[in-house]
Amino acid sequence: MTGDYEALARRIAALTEGETDVIALMATLACEVHHADVRFNWTGFYRVVAPELLKIGPYQGGHGCLTIPFSRGVCGAAARSGAVMLVPDVDAFPGHIACASSTRSELVLPVRDGNGQLIAVFDIDSDLPDAFTPADAEALTAILDRVFGQLHGDKTGS
Repeated sequence: MTGDYEALARRIAALTEGETDVIALMATLACEVHHADVRFNWTGFYRVVAPELLKIGPYQGGHGCLTIPFSRGVCGAAARSGAVMLVPDVDAFPGHIACASSTRSELVLPVRDGNGQLIAVFDIDSDLPDAFTPADAEALTAILDRVFGQLHGDKTGS
């Protein structure tokens, strides 16, 4: 692992303390996580905007896909199943959506508010094959839970 997740968690906690706007929180996390590790080539959120539909949210990196249905790709699979998707080789993932042709591996984490409602998925792409580990998923899930688990009700910023 290249990133120091303890330092990242402390930095994010300090930056987001007291903030309840989901978009502001997403923008801060996307920026901080993206710059925390050289493996991370694209880092961002796809927000749940309608039943079975994700729309791009705050991100760092090149252009992403604008919308992703729950029925397609790694992000859709994470949203549909509510499970972390750790994909060592995107070319081997059935139905992978190639928003960037350079992406070789991907980590997608469901994002839930304090009521347990799925509000987004957090997508991290790497140009390196097999770039992510279960430890990455665990540490990033803990950060997401700390930040977004505090939110209750409609504080989506939209």
